[in-house]
Amino acid sequence: MPVPTTVSKEICPMNRQQQAPDLSQINLPRGSITLGIIAAFVIWLLYSTLFTVPAESVGVIQRFGRYVSEVDPGLHFKIPFGVDRVTLVPVKRQLKEEFGFSTPGATFADQSSGPGQWVLETTMVTGDLNTALVEWIIQFRIEAPFDFLFNVRNPGATLRDVSESVMREVIGDRTVDEVLTIGRQDIESSAQVKLQDVVNKYEMGLRIDQIQLKNVNPPRPVQESFDRVNEAQQERERMINVARGEYNEAVPRARGEADQRIQAAEGYAIQRVNEAQGDVRKFDALLAEYLKAPDVTKRRLYLETLNEVLPRVETKVIVDESASSVLPLLQLETPKARIAQ
Repeated sequence: MPVPTTVSKEICPMNRQQQAPDLSQINLPRGSITLGIIAAFVIWLLYSTLFTVPAESVGVIQRFGRYVSEVDPGLHFKIPFGVDRVTLVPVKRQLKEEFGFSTPGATFADQSSGPGQWVLETTMVTGDLNTALVEWIIQFRIEAPFDFLFNVRNPGATLRDVSESVMREVIGDRTVDEVLTIGRQDIESSAQVKLQDVVNKYEMGLRIDQIQLKNVNPPRPVQESFDRVNEAQQERERMINVARGEYNEAVPRARGEADQRIQAAEGYAIQRVNEAQGDVRKFDALLAEYLKAPDVTKRRLYLETLNEVLPRVETKVIVDESASSVLPLLQLETPKARIAQ
């Protein structure tokens, strides 16, 4: 059977021509269109005339590009059609710029530079010709909105450049050990003073509240060597502290013992002197009494001496003055000799 070469329109609905609606038959009242246009115009006019200034900002109004005035927070009016332009300046908020890193939630257009600039802006040369990677933050406030907007072109980028220049100057006046360890606070205070001076000279209308150093590290190729040197320095400091502790413990103890012995010697010397002076006074008193009655005193001294000596003598022999010899009274033979006989 022959194959048909035509396809019926009923079988292939894709070839059907769809009928477009006839808009000419829709009738809208012209008054409604006019009211809609007027309402849209009024809404646009109000939107372009009214503006709100947040509580932490002021609005700087420019008319045909010329500064007119500043308005406080609240609802205000301006001339529409691009005649007045309002710039909001956050004068009551503390802003910051970060160098070498970036934190999320930036509240300032120039808060951080791109990641490709971090290494360039943080690589600095110290005063002893070493290299350090310095990350820091500056915190500031806008005190004069007019100066901030009109005295310097792109004040945020200008502040970044000035801050980097000041920090390089301060880092260049110090050694790498001061930058990495003990000189951080001095660097922060010096950089803040210098940066505030430059900002005042440029009349940027800013007040620098704080400069804070974050991570300060040596370059990566020498990081391991620096860590070893740092560990050696910490070990040295630890040994010095231990030695000082032992010194503070031993020296006061030795001084205390020396003072104790000196005081004991001084006390013994005072005691001996007092005893000697007492003996002298006693002897003088005896001498005075002896001179008054020599025989009586002599006899009393003799008896007192015998009273002290005789109790210590085991064998006592009392002889008469007329005795010619005392040998018969003495027992010269010992008990061992008598046993031997």
